[in-house]
Amino acid sequence: MHAQQLTHSITSYLEVFNLDNNTRRVVYTDDSHFEAPNWSPDGETLYFNSNGHIYRIPVGGGQPVKIDMAFATRNNNDHVLSPDGKQMAISHHSAGHNGNSIIYIVDVEGGTPRQITDNGPSYLHGWSPDGKELAFIGLRNGDYNVFVISVYGGKEKQLTHTRFHEDGSDYTMCGKYIWFNSDRSGNMQLWRMGRDGSNPEQMTYDDWVDWFPHPSPDGKWIVFLSYEPGTEGHPANKNVVLRIMSAEGGEPKVLTELFGGQGTINVPSWSPCSRKFAFVSYRLR
Repeated sequence: MHAQQLTHSITSYLEVFNLDNNTRRVVYTDDSHFEAPNWSPDGETLYFNSNGHIYRIPVGGGQPVKIDMAFATRNNNDHVLSPDGKQMAISHHSAGHNGNSIIYIVDVEGGTPRQITDNGPSYLHGWSPDGKELAFIGLRNGDYNVFVISVYGGKEKQLTHTRFHEDGSDYTMCGKYIWFNSDRSGNMQLWRMGRDGSNPEQMTYDDWVDWFPHPSPDGKWIVFLSYEPGTEGHPANKNVVLRIMSAEGGEPKVLTELFGGQGTINVPSWSPCSRKFAFVSYRLR
């Protein structure tokens, strides 16, 4: 969920993959560690986290600008934009909650965040297309499960109830499904369920270790991160692939190989046209 401590120098590359011609374009690079891009609904801006802060940068490139979020200076890579692009939900390691990740909502231009979850750790992954609720992963009683909560806060609702590791919960644009990854069948694979948690069904079945499924805005595709067979967790600094599959299931296709993993594509990063998505790759120095 949160950024891992790195023991060596690293160069980070913010990239855009274009499905029309299967090409990668580097938008921004820096000899620092940054992670997890979001793409604004108006198509103009990318957002990423670095060193506890959230930054924005034009899709065409330029110099990143740090967003002032008052006390929220320990944000991890679990951040999501509202459907209208006016707000951002963040996962901030709150000193008032023993340093655990707590979800807040803040204006996308900055300001003082409003607390949403009372319990932690809570790792944000999706904002419902109707704007009413957030889907997140909660570590409760030693288990990672999928929860939802109103954007106004209040009582959290648990959707999965397993002793396995559930993660990466993200809504389809139609609002019918929540996709997630789970190791309930053995190695980590992709699943989807009804928005209310009903009828979970496994969607990938191979030996890859699959994480962070993201449905495209047009409802046709799922892009996700795959580790080599046998990988445990979602570590940083690994040879990984980004794959795509039909939102109705079927055989996934490898789009590109890269060095990355944790921080590459943790959160929704599709362009509004559904023909591009953003991700981060790395190089050790």
